[in-house]
Amino acid sequence: MALAHGLRTIGVLGAGQMGLGITYVSALHARVPVLLYDRSTAQIQSGLKLMDKLLAKDVAKGRITAEQASEARERVTVVDQEKAIQGMRDVDMVVEAVSENLSLKQSLFRTLSAELPPTTILASNTSSISITKIAAATIPEGHSAADEQGRKSAARVVEVTTSQDVPGFVSNALLMPFINEAIMCLEKGVATRDDIDKTLKLGMNHPMGPLQLAIQQTLYVGTGDSKYRPSILLERMVDAGWYGKKSGKGFYEYPQ
Repeated sequence: MALAHGLRTIGVLGAGQMGLGITYVSALHARVPVLLYDRSTAQIQSGLKLMDKLLAKDVAKGRITAEQASEARERVTVVDQEKAIQGMRDVDMVVEAVSENLSLKQSLFRTLSAELPPTTILASNTSSISITKIAAATIPEGHSAADEQGRKSAARVVEVTTSQDVPGFVSNALLMPFINEAIMCLEKGVATRDDIDKTLKLGMNHPMGPLQLAIQQTLYVGTGDSKYRPSILLERMVDAGWYGKKSGKGFYEYPQ
């Protein structure tokens, strides 16, 4: 049965933190059946455990009933590894939530556009990469107007704030210089890691400190603007493979 938003079912590619978040909100709040795919079986299992934990937490706090939690969990179906994208041929919309890598997202969109019906809405969870560049991978040679089609498709699904297709859009274009300054404060010894994050959480009511976030390099490459140039400390951490929660170590250590 189609709900007010018009979506009968959606597919989510990637069971990491963002993919799981999209799955959670879609299944619980939008009440849409979700087909979840990730090439890593371990990541799928980890994501579903987190969803169970979040649902239990919401029930314990009285935000939802146990019945609503159970219904939301039942709306999530894991796509068989062998079927992969082909298993999503009947969904109304597919949202990719893979790593923030342009070539990976373009390759994925190219495959999605070839394998899925032309009526399927393709969406990206990118936080800094150009939507136009990603969408361009779906266009056969000699065709254009992907941006306009994307706007028409998006208008059918959500009513949220909009932004021009620029690196970082609105939120990250504002957030990243702020995060970079926090890293530079740590690098210069202005304050400790904990004191920097505590200052923003206690003094400005931020849910988490700036040293728990970062996608600086993508914005710098995309704009060439010096205000987005990553600090030396951040570049060294990236070179070392310290990507935060994804790798288990960043400015903090995250148990795997």
